[in-house]
Amino acid sequence: MAQHLSGPASLSGQVALITGGSGGMGRAIAHAFKNAGAATIATDLSEHEDIGGGIEYRRYDVTSRTSTDQVIDAVLADHGKVDILVLCAGVIARTPLAQSSDEEWNSMLAVNVMGVVNPARKLFPVMCERGYGKILACGSIAAKNGGVASGPAYVASKAAVHGMMRWVAKAGAPHGVYANILAPGPVETAMWASVTSNQAPAANATVPLGRYGNAEDIAQAALFLCSAASNWITGTSLDISGGMWMD
Repeated sequence: MAQHLSGPASLSGQVALITGGSGGMGRAIAHAFKNAGAATIATDLSEHEDIGGGIEYRRYDVTSRTSTDQVIDAVLADHGKVDILVLCAGVIARTPLAQSSDEEWNSMLAVNVMGVVNPARKLFPVMCERGYGKILACGSIAAKNGGVASGPAYVASKAAVHGMMRWVAKAGAPHGVYANILAPGPVETAMWASVTSNQAPAANATVPLGRYGNAEDIAQAALFLCSAASNWITGTSLDISGGMWMD
């Protein structure tokens, strides 16, 4: 059994691959990882994206197994390994159940679920063979409380992510592969603005700590869970919600 003791929150010498890397949370995570010393590859659907200096960008459609094979094989060929996989690609909708369409459900499942399955399925055995790896998926408070401003398709997709990552954590533990989940509450990004139509209720009325989250809140939590500082933590869903969910 591969065992790793906890240590400083440095990513020096490690290679990190981030999906959804041009979004608010993904971009912030990429910068936090770069600043912590990781060789950081951010991916997203755009052909070209200015993520920022020192961060490599690659186009990647997480819903496609062909794209998954091409991108990850290329990263492994160029860098020799992937120590950290962060799964941030996601879409959201707030349509009520009775009005939700097959297209909406298919989109939620394709991006939010298969967009986690595809890269994890590709890299999990590689990490197990190496005896080390950290996989972190962006879940949601919605998987626990039924949603804040989202609809049932989004809630169901995030619940699936939480369950799958616990399986990965159990299967990976004997091989030194960690799997954890971030469960953010409302975070002030373009995605949150899209479901609230830029008219979110006052945070001090709904969030015990009095504000909604920002991308840096999520990035610092991701850095903790992907560094040696969390080497006795796996299968955990970390609530980052200002106290909206207390478990």
